[in-house]
Parts: sequence; structure tokens; C-alpha cells
Amino acid sequence: MLPGRCKNAIIISKSPIIQTGLKGIMQGKFSDYELTYCRSVEELTLLQLRCADLVIADLTGDCNHPRAVCEQYYSLLSQYRDIHWVFLVSRIFYPLAVELLMCPVSSLLSDAEPIESLVNVIHAGNTRAERISKALLSPPAMPQLLDHSARSIVLTLSERKVLRLLGKGWGINQIAALLKKSNKTISAQKNSAMRRLSINSNAEMYDFFPLCNQNRSKSRVDLFNGAGDKLSADSPCGDCR
Repeated sequence: MLPGRCKNAIIISKSPIIQTGLKGIMQGKFSDYELTYCRSVEELTLLQLRCADLVIADLTGDCNHPRAVCEQYYSLLSQYRDIHWVFLVSRIFYPLAVELLMCPVSSLLSDAEPIESLVNVIHAGNTRAERISKALLSPPAMPQLLDHSARSIVLTLSERKVLRLLGKGWGINQIAALLKKSNKTISAQKNSAMRRLSINSNAEMYDFFPLCNQNRSKSRVDLFNGAGDKLSADSPCGDCR
């Protein structure tokens, strides 16, 4: 680059929030760059590309045709090899980005990358920058989601009776009278069933009932009796008599 020549960077993102964030990083860390903004690769002009030293492309949003987008960038990568191409990549784009976008003049960063990583990659330029970040190479963290259908959960007959009645809107006192048991016993059976199902509150329990009913053909928690009898408004459960 000629001495005194202003450097040019293009920020490509459909998200105004990401555009603003990248603008703040560039203005704060790389004030010698003139910035241009585009919403998509289709908006790029030949003049912009001929003048550009850096392109930061956001590939993290929803996209109906990710391969087509990556192929467009692939075509530009082969034509403009003096540009440092930095791609912010989501897990959905990752396989295609590795296949089509990883080359000597590009860097692939995770969408969960810390700001320092982006700054370091830009500082390094297209000759010394990391080609693919360690965050993208590491396996994704698995969230600890509550999945009632993922494991087998065994409830006792008494616990199933209590949950079925609660799901029909019966109170502890009514259930105790129907089953001829004390309120304390019914509460204990309810709490035991909640522990087995990893349900932590009454609100979660009542959210669970419609979910269980909608998915009972798939769920491994059976709140129906062995004969498959459904509850009726008058007779809460066939085996509660």
C-alpha cells in the first residue's frame, strides 16, 4: 500500500445492530480505515472491491440459501486476492464456509468470538492472520435442556393418579378425599413425581401437562393408565375408583 493512502474496509451485514457494533470496533481500534456498509454481497460494487483492503462479512443471520451466498463470496475471493476477507460464521454456515471460503486471504471467526479475536485478526492482515478460529474448531457446548422424552421416567401408580387429577384441575383436598388418603400423603406423592420429572415448581408442573398430553404418543412418561383410558370430567381416572 502506498504511504499516506487511506485504507478501506467494507462491513457486510443485514443486521443494523451488528453493523453498528463492527463500526464501533473499527472506529475505536482502526481509525485509519474508511468504512463502507452493505446489507448483502449483492450490494457490493466493483469500485468498492477495487479500493478495499478489508471486508468483514457477517454470515450469522437466517439464510434460506447459505450455499448460494458462500458461492458468491467464493467467486469474489478468487478475483480479489489483495483483500483480507474476514467472515463471521455461525455453526449453520460452518461446513460450507470451510469448503468454499477458507483460503490464504480469508479468516473464519465464530459468531461467538470475543472482540479481541477480531481485532487481532485484522491487525495480522491477510498474510499472518489465523485462517480459522479455535472457537469454530471446538465442539459446541451442549445446553442442559430439560427433555422429558429423552430418558425413561418411571412413576408409581399413585404418583400417576395424583398427576392426572392435578392435570384435570383437581386440588390436593379433592384428590385426598377421592383417593381416601391424607392431604400430607397426596402432597408427598406430588412432590415425589415432580422430583422424578425434574420439575422444580408448580408453574413448571402445569406447563408440563399440556406438553405431555400433546406428545403422549412419543413421550416415555405415561400419565394414562395401563389400559389407555382417558380422563373424563366426571371420572378423573379409570383406576382411581
